[in-house]
Amino acid sequence: MARSAKEAELLNIGVLGAGPISQAAHFEGCQKARNARLYAICELAPDLLESAAHTYRPAKIFRRFDAMLADPAVHAVIIAVADQFHVPLSLQALAAGKHVLVEKPMGVSVEEAESLRQAVAAGSLILQVGHNRRFDPGVAFARLFVSQELGRMQSYQGWYYDSTDRYIMTDNLQPLMRLSDSARRPAGDPKNDRQRYLLLTHGSHLLDTARFLGGEIIAVRARYNHSFDAHCWFIEIHFSNGALGHADLTVPLRGDFEEGFRIAGEFGSVRARLPLTWFHRCGDVECYSIKDGLYRRPLGADAFSYKLQIESFADVLLHGKSQLGADVHDGVANIRAMVAVAKSVTNGELLPLASVTGEP
Repeated sequence: MARSAKEAELLNIGVLGAGPISQAAHFEGCQKARNARLYAICELAPDLLESAAHTYRPAKIFRRFDAMLADPAVHAVIIAVADQFHVPLSLQALAAGKHVLVEKPMGVSVEEAESLRQAVAAGSLILQVGHNRRFDPGVAFARLFVSQELGRMQSYQGWYYDSTDRYIMTDNLQPLMRLSDSARRPAGDPKNDRQRYLLLTHGSHLLDTARFLGGEIIAVRARYNHSFDAHCWFIEIHFSNGALGHADLTVPLRGDFEEGFRIAGEFGSVRARLPLTWFHRCGDVECYSIKDGLYRRPLGADAFSYKLQIESFADVLLHGKSQLGADVHDGVANIRAMVAVAKSVTNGELLPLASVTGEP
């Protein structure tokens, strides 16, 4: 089958940040998306900007975000910088009249997430959070099955095991990364607090997938163990639909990377094992229905989830399609869930998400 051609109408995207996530995902995602164009790159570090401009050939380059936002040809921006900058830069982009796709997690505190929700609600612009796993064709297939055939959900189990050997894999899968001493970084080093950093980085995936498939999370209770430089969370989840839930986050696991879920329901069940994102392979997902006594699984030949999330984002803006990606409400709920997990680890209590404040 021939590769899909670019559509006649394209969304001009400006990418803020030329660091690893842009090099590994967003630059190429914009270039390959059927309905988007890598129009501009903005980066403070001159060496990163020069390298990105040479490699990806955008129409424009900028060293200042306000200058890129002032360009009327930029329709939307991807914010691909450190977590601590996500909310203030998203607010700046919205104030300049630009639609936003912001990397996950949407922010680092309940209060700043709520401020972003208020800003989105006050205008007519679209904000999408980069929870790219929603665009794995296997996960999308499971979501459709759950909504149309599963009936009442009884239980949800999800897990995310980051491997001790993940960087051996990603070094071979991703482009050779360009780094810079001039890149802007948050005050201090957020990665020093490993427990908090890993919950934000990996727990945001785990919990968003649970909400995407299982429905609204209303409360959590969590336990945490730190042994031999590995971090483990067991999370009891209470869904608004009454289903029982459990999520397991282990970083790193002495073994292969593994992410997946199992769902049991009234008229069927789902089992899934998802590969490391950078393989761009569809998750191994099977859905069983008592209606015909058959298991069904998607091929999902196009599984470049970062590209697919850009295409969906562009479809919303260009053609008014429904937003399939995580919106600002999903982003807020995700942060509330992580904060509740972190606080529950400390006090051992079942915490309603609506009651939490502060940071993880």
